[in-house]
Amino acid sequence: MRTPTDSTVGRSAASAATWRHLGRRLYGEAKRIAAIFAYLWVVFGVLVLHESVVLSRHGLSSHFYGLAFVNAWILAKVMLVAEGLDARPHFQGRPLALPIALRSAGFAVLLVCAYALEETLINLWKGHRLVEALPAVGGGVRGLSVMTVIMAIALVPYFAWRELGRVLGREKLKALMLSSHKVSPGT
Repeated sequence: MRTPTDSTVGRSAASAATWRHLGRRLYGEAKRIAAIFAYLWVVFGVLVLHESVVLSRHGLSSHFYGLAFVNAWILAKVMLVAEGLDARPHFQGRPLALPIALRSAGFAVLLVCAYALEETLINLWKGHRLVEALPAVGGGVRGLSVMTVIMAIALVPYFAWRELGRVLGREKLKALMLSSHKVSPGT
């Protein structure tokens, strides 16, 4: 009967540890993209709902609820990749309002650009010329600017949660926000 050598056992243990590490990392990334997706889906869903109410006032209808889902998924992936390019060292020792505001504004610009690129590519794929393929946002540059401001404001709670979780600790923040606490006077 043949017994495994110490080096074989060591290699298989190292391989198993590598797979466990990879599994934990994939699970962590899946949780992150799911959180980003859920947040964006809610934001886009509310915006689509608002658009349908505004259009209905003018006798027009809009039924693009699936678009909120698709855009949330695509833009969640864009945000996940962009978050990998971490700019936090630039914010060390600064008030939390600064990274929250700058990240919200920066990611809003990124998301609006990604949306415009996505719409352009879809329209090009459908056979439109480049001029026709550019997304028609009401008001042109003004419309894109308004979209960017709306997205920046909509992203503030997301980045506030992320920054507070970084400073306080994610578990402590979750406990503070999601569990009941009795507050005594003077605390």
